[in-house]
Amino acid sequence: RVDLVLVRAEGAYLAHVPDAVTVVDLQASGAFASVFALRRYLRAEQPDALLAAMNHIALAAIWARLFARVRTRLVISERNNLSASVRDDDSLKARIIPLLARLFYPLADAITAVSAGVADDLAAVTHIARERIHVIYNPTVTPLLREQAQQAPDLAWLINKTTPVILGAGRLVDQKDFPTLLRAFQQVIAVQPARLIIVGEGERRPLLETLIRELGLEQVVDLPGFNANPYALMRHADLFVLSSAYEGFPNVLVEAMACGCPVVSTDCPDGPREILDGGTFGALVPVGDAAALAQAILHTLKHPPDRARLITRAQLFSAENITGQYLDLLLPVGERLV
Repeated sequence: RVDLVLVRAEGAYLAHVPDAVTVVDLQASGAFASVFALRRYLRAEQPDALLAAMNHIALAAIWARLFARVRTRLVISERNNLSASVRDDDSLKARIIPLLARLFYPLADAITAVSAGVADDLAAVTHIARERIHVIYNPTVTPLLREQAQQAPDLAWLINKTTPVILGAGRLVDQKDFPTLLRAFQQVIAVQPARLIIVGEGERRPLLETLIRELGLEQVVDLPGFNANPYALMRHADLFVLSSAYEGFPNVLVEAMACGCPVVSTDCPDGPREILDGGTFGALVPVGDAAALAQAILHTLKHPPDRARLITRAQLFSAENITGQYLDLLLPVGERLV
């Protein structure tokens, strides 16, 4: 039996929750505000195990279990480079997260990180012994992804493709550094025709729209907003580019590879270097370097890799391969019913 416990039950992905999973809505205003609602849930249901993902959620789960006084096994998952995320956010909450993690993370039964880089950073910031932090990559490649990738794309530039199409995807926020991608793309089209689609929505849309106008890219760049099936876009795109300043484990990079789409990425902390095996499966370029990114894009468009090889690499991060690693921590052998 699986419950999906949410601070607030809202968002585009609720429709994808399987019928067999019970959605529990804590109806809280935020992660820290959810502590006592989560305590009530833990006391009422007394689950065998709880997996809490993201640092503020992890802290709330640790406190809720303390207050509930239940025997539920707690596994927490660090999703992002903690040092970089704090540098990117100067709010009081962001600044105190490392201190709170140092104090309370050791109370969890197990600590996981989504990449070795995230684990190394977490150990350095919190002084938790590195050997206590388990690296479990995200179970990114699923049967649903494979099914959706076979559908027809819903964007005109990919339906009637007359020139190479480059794809970016993610929230329109500073972390994703789409301005560097736009400046690199301006250099690309000075050499060869191409079009750029950036899928996603976020607070930096006005900034990006202004930059597109300033760079004279209105006719060759599209910001179509959120797309429920980016995988069909990836399968038909000529190249996927990740321009992020930092990550934890960029699922979107694996998703593109699983769709057979060539990739180029910044060598940001953390995840891309591990996913691409040091550049074996896609070019890695310095963060914020538009010229290097443009050269990598042009080279990959001219010399595309074998798509079947990318798909094979992506299977390393499949749900089938990752699920057992989480089960080993959540329900150690001897505690499972099946």
